[in-house]
Amino acid sequence: MKNFDNVKIFDHPLINHKVAILRDENTSMKEFRELIEEITTLMTFESMKEGVEIVERQVKTPLETCTQKVIKDDSVVVVPILRAGLGMVNGVHVLFPSAKVGHIGLYRNEETLEPCEYYCKLPVGIEDKLVLLVDPMLATGGSACDAISLLKKRGCTKIKFMAVIGAPEGVERVAETHPDVSIYVSTLDRCLNEKGYILPGLGDAGDRLFGTK
Repeated sequence: MKNFDNVKIFDHPLINHKVAILRDENTSMKEFRELIEEITTLMTFESMKEGVEIVERQVKTPLETCTQKVIKDDSVVVVPILRAGLGMVNGVHVLFPSAKVGHIGLYRNEETLEPCEYYCKLPVGIEDKLVLLVDPMLATGGSACDAISLLKKRGCTKIKFMAVIGAPEGVERVAETHPDVSIYVSTLDRCLNEKGYILPGLGDAGDRLFGTK
């Protein structure tokens, strides 16, 4: 895969360990859901090192008053791409419990493999906030590209995209289409198969999160 300045591929032993369990076909729905949340929290911690809006606040300790840097209230919005992206929301909320949540609904046309929009509900004022767009799987990149374009049409200029598993084809597509968006992927897999599924992957993340087929 090409090198892109806006792409960060994690290689953290703790995340790798959790991804190994995540891939296992025998991992239960409960454990799968918990692992997605845990990996998301670890990725959020790293991806939010830059770009968040910081303000200074006076804090009174038991000994004196000091000036402390804090993240500005109501400055971060998390937007899952439905439906699998819902599994990542709680992982973000561990670190940003007051973050508002928007929703973008896209489904994949099984013939063209391209995304089709069916739902969009975003918080008022999202254009002034840092948007963390999340989806466990970055396969062809079609859904991510369309979701980012939709956010940009709503006036969003500060967007980060986060996926647990990515295919080189999808990562390259998003990076090239939206060079101004920071892309964070926990694990880069080998390739896509003829049906557009990631190999080795972990199956359908939505089905494994919600117990559907």
